[in-house]
Amino acid sequence: MTLPSAPRGRPRDSRAHQAILTAAAELVAELGYAATSIGAVAARAGVGKDTVYRRWSGKAELVYEAVFTETEAAPVPDTGSLAGDLTALLEELVQEFSAPAAAAALPGLLADFAASPELQARIRSEFLAPAKAGLVGLFERAVQRGEADPGLPVDLVLDTLAGAIFFHVGLVGEQPNPRLAAQLAALVGRGIESR
Repeated sequence: MTLPSAPRGRPRDSRAHQAILTAAAELVAELGYAATSIGAVAARAGVGKDTVYRRWSGKAELVYEAVFTETEAAPVPDTGSLAGDLTALLEELVQEFSAPAAAAALPGLLADFAASPELQARIRSEFLAPAKAGLVGLFERAVQRGEADPGLPVDLVLDTLAGAIFFHVGLVGEQPNPRLAAQLAALVGRGIESR
């Protein structure tokens, strides 16, 4: 009888992973993107640089995950209505883009993304595609309730929602008013409602 071989190396420690993400977000907020280094993140997280590089290809990918994936990790809103679901989703995006770490990270991340097609592809495949796939259920429920058409271009709608928040809060730097999420949800909701 042959027993399956044990995986090589030590198993990943989820506490170390979270400590690295927390350290990256804190350092970006404190020092800015350019001054944040893998070495500084590793030191603050209490791990070696090799531990960081085993999980992320470099600073840009690490900072992206640390700063811009909280909404992706949250449960998909299910309020019972398309307007409510969109508002809840947009409120999460507004919080994410309004955070000090996001404001500090965005210019450097955009420059790094523009300079590296490989990084763009990795962010799209490892973070954005799974996040979008997770939100499909929100729109499927809207179709079932008769609030949206079955042929709805979900990717385009999600890009529109995130793009509006990205531009208004992240790029232009507007302080979001408390009604921003509801206003955008109403605008987009009217555009995609079943006719």
